Amino acid sequence: HYSLWSILRWSFVRKDKKKMKDFKRYRLKEDEWKLVDEYRNDKKRQNLLAEECNQVGIDLGSVSHYWYKSQKFSIFAKPNEYTKDDFLQSIEELISQYSPKYPSIDYPTRQDGHLLIINPADVHIGKYADASETGNEYNIDIAKNRVRDGVKGILRNAEGYPIERILFCIGNDILHTDNIHKTTTKGTAQDVDGKWHKHFTEALELYVEVVEMFMQIAPVDCIHSMSNHDYMSGFHLAHALKAWYRNTEAVSVDAEPMHRKYYKYKNSLIGLTHGDGAKLNSIPLLMAQEQPKMWADTKYRYWYLHHLHHKQRYKFMTSFDNVGVTVEFLRSPSGSDAWHYQKGYTGSIKAVEGFIHNEFGQIAHLTHIF
Repeated sequence: HYSLWSILRWSFVRKDKKKMKDFKRYRLKEDEWKLVDEYRNDKKRQNLLAEECNQVGIDLGSVSHYWYKSQKFSIFAKPNEYTKDDFLQSIEELISQYSPKYPSIDYPTRQDGHLLIINPADVHIGKYADASETGNEYNIDIAKNRVRDGVKGILRNAEGYPIERILFCIGNDILHTDNIHKTTTKGTAQDVDGKWHKHFTEALELYVEVVEMFMQIAPVDCIHSMSNHDYMSGFHLAHALKAWYRNTEAVSVDAEPMHRKYYKYKNSLIGLTHGDGAKLNSIPLLMAQEQPKMWADTKYRYWYLHHLHHKQRYKFMTSFDNVGVTVEFLRSPSGSDAWHYQKGYTGSIKAVEGFIHNEFGQIAHLTHIF
């Protein structure tokens, strides 16, 4: 049973709560939060910040927040974050500055053609490491330089082979974070060098630079692998690269979001995945199950995996007459950040790796070590 007082009290509380929901800021009076809203929506007034900074010689980009003071109010304000429209505009400007139109290339016919696979795994553009904390430096510039140097080193080592096609493996944590909050896709906080949009544009510029190196040698097939640090942003990056080369037949880009991709070259069946999905023991038979025709048409089968940042190699179902399936985790050129150093995940060789295939499968393994 309820007393009359408790019923009336409950009724008043409900009315008060309903009334409070109509207010945007409970700590301010109605005229106060209306003024704040008016100020936030007044772009002319916001431009006063830029004018003031210009007059006193302060870089507007360095201002993360400020106080607005008037006779009635003292307001703490934050400038708007870099918006999606701003980001898309920057990509449009980037592409327009370098028109993605390429003349057709007449590649020579190779009598004994070979496939060159180049796989800069787990680059993590945007990762930051301070030598005083981790014993090594790592930032955007170092990441890009290692990919450039690694690719050039692989190309030098492959000069003795008649390359008729290049498989460029992209994705695989090319970006260190996946959002504006400096976290991975699942929300793990990261130490970063710069803003998320800079990571994206720097990675796109790097990919274009590398693909243009490859185009001078042979047609290029780019295959994207979804990964755990940049599940969405890596996918968007792959589609940006696909759009960039939409007007040339010399470059193809597989930007689809499938976790496992397959590529056939002569007698080799090549599987690509990041390495954080299906269990290792399941990988070989998944290849046979998902690509039965490719499996039947080939003699040599390989999986190239990433994610671990160090070398591991396994052979399944091997015998003298059945080479089975080789599964190989690739090295990374990425440095160790503070968390990995604290946990002791250091000491692995930093490298970019490549492979040569012909009708006898993988015949060479190329490594550029830093």
